Amino acid sequence: MSGDPTRVLIVDDHPVFRDGLAGVLAAAPDLAVAGACSDGAEAVAAARELQPDAVIIDLHLPGLSGIEATRRIVAASPHVAVLVLTMLDEDDSVFAAVRAGARGYLLKGASPEDIVRGVQSVARGEAVFGPGIAERVLGFFAGIHARPQPAAFPELTERERELLQLIARGARNADIARRLSISPKTVRNHISNIFTKLQVADRADAIARARAAGMGTET
Repeated sequence: MSGDPTRVLIVDDHPVFRDGLAGVLAAAPDLAVAGACSDGAEAVAAARELQPDAVIIDLHLPGLSGIEATRRIVAASPHVAVLVLTMLDEDDSVFAAVRAGARGYLLKGASPEDIVRGVQSVARGEAVFGPGIAERVLGFFAGIHARPQPAAFPELTERERELLQLIARGARNADIARRLSISPKTVRNHISNIFTKLQVADRADAIARARAAGMGTET
């Protein structure tokens, strides 16, 4: 593992803030300022030329936005870790930055120590978010996983899906009739409707389709 410092490109359109941030990074023994620029287009060009290990970027930039600059930097140099450091804390900005390829998102109220740790972390390939940001990001992805998945074969009625589930488990018509307390003729009618809706020729085809969709595998 090389002992070379992590080289950081700073992108911010406020000279005083940019200079102050450069001082914070320069004071960290394992970080070095590779360059600094004030707009998105310049950032993309500088990242391509300098090939820094990390980029600290504001989202509100003149000309090319920080989001688009991030997207172009990561697309051209996937190994470059982007840490957003901005005043913008609304969800749209956070998720847009993540989708663009940013590995971290901190607000400008973060302490110098948090910023240094953030740069070090994203350069190691970790994801970093400020406390309030992290909660919203985790909540967003938890919400995605909590969303109910659409039922297999939505063209079938609930009863037809119930029958198909039993067919996929290997149940015969008589077994299905007893299980659902319906007549064998009703079972045959349902199965005929299932075959028509699924456009399958026989029971074997129906079972194959059902099992491919994850039906009939429950214990």
